[in-house]
Amino acid sequence: MSDPPSQFSPEELQRWQFGLAQANLNNIFCHCRRCDREWVASSEGVPCECGSTQVEYIACWQFPDD
Repeated sequence: MSDPPSQFSPEELQRWQFGLAQANLNNIFCHCRRCDREWVASSEGVPCECGSTQVEYIACWQFPDD
C-alpha cells in the first residue's frame, strides 16, 4: 500500500520538521523504567546513566503551560 499524498510541499514539510526539532531542543522528558531516574534531553534514544535503554521519552512541549 502506498503512502497518502502529503498535504505539504517539500519545503513546507522541511520547515515543519525543523520547527519540531527546535521545539525538542532541551525539551524531551526522559524516564528510566529500570531505576526511575528522570531527566531532560534534546533527543530520544539517550540511555539512562544506569545503562538501561528501557527509557520512556515524552516531548515536553506537548504539555500545556498552566
